Amino acid sequence: MSEKMKALILDEHGDVDKLRVGEKPMPRAIAQHVVIRVRASSFNYHDVFTVRGMPGIKVPLPVVIGLDMAGEIVEVGDDVEGWKVGARVLVNPLNKKKGLMGEMLDGGMAEYCLVAADQLIAMPDEVSFEQAASLPVAYGTAHRMLVTHKTIKAGDRVVILGASGGVGTGCVVLAKMLGAEVVAAAGSADKAERLKALGADHVINYKEADFSKWVIEKYGKPQRRSYEGGADVVVNFTGGDTWVPSLRCIKRGGSLLVCGATAGHDPKEDLRYIWSFEIRVIGSNSFYDDNLSALMELIRTKQISVQIDKVLPLEQAAEGLRMIRDREVLGKIVVTP
Repeated sequence: MSEKMKALILDEHGDVDKLRVGEKPMPRAIAQHVVIRVRASSFNYHDVFTVRGMPGIKVPLPVVIGLDMAGEIVEVGDDVEGWKVGARVLVNPLNKKKGLMGEMLDGGMAEYCLVAADQLIAMPDEVSFEQAASLPVAYGTAHRMLVTHKTIKAGDRVVILGASGGVGTGCVVLAKMLGAEVVAAAGSADKAERLKALGADHVINYKEADFSKWVIEKYGKPQRRSYEGGADVVVNFTGGDTWVPSLRCIKRGGSLLVCGATAGHDPKEDLRYIWSFEIRVIGSNSFYDDNLSALMELIRTKQISVQIDKVLPLEQAAEGLRMIRDREVLGKIVVTP
């Protein structure tokens, strides 16, 4: 191993042009940690927020960004049990003592990374590094929201807002696996068509059509005194001005699932829909090792596939994050340092 490595480094907050590919000293294994050769790392919209800076979160700059990563162990520190050099591993990005990788400590957009041993998850041979690195934040969040919480059953009509991003495509793939009739909403005709190719039964370009009216025209207006009309489930991690329209198109006894608020966390509310139609608002936060292991097993057994838009070298990583910022992607952007 050389003494220096290449990494995508954030020196100061701002836009994606603040990122640079530079050299950093190679990490060395310490007690209860391993060093991995990063084979793939994927971006999330969270990385855009990290680059910009978030109120109340003091990021120790300079930092190597990138929450999600997979690779091979190249060095094992003292007091590490059960892991050997050469093992293929996926990393759960939450460090129990310091916080998120790629934010509170160096992350995956580098040739090598120091990782606490309790963050490691063994990878099946049939799962590629690119697939595994796509999973944690996006698919892990979707899996917990849909599978762990048992919110979707076969035959349900499921509307997914923001369906073209990482969490959104994860929800489309998993909802179809669970046997749902999937309505995917996205912001362009091209994305809508690609979502149909991914398995969505119906697609809505929300810039051309009101998704709430579309659902009501398709399935009928929700009825207060029966269970007719509307969608069984709306997945809404956008918030903002989509909140009340979501409530408006959910059937009596249906569910509104929320795991984030990319368009605003303090939306206009109308509680009348919640009591009149007995709507359940179900929150879901983060993901755990069991979600990531379950997802790799689903990939291994070919029950799902991961939607990867582009695989880029480290030198083009900042451009990949710009594409995520500008919502030009369908699924995940993966970097192979």
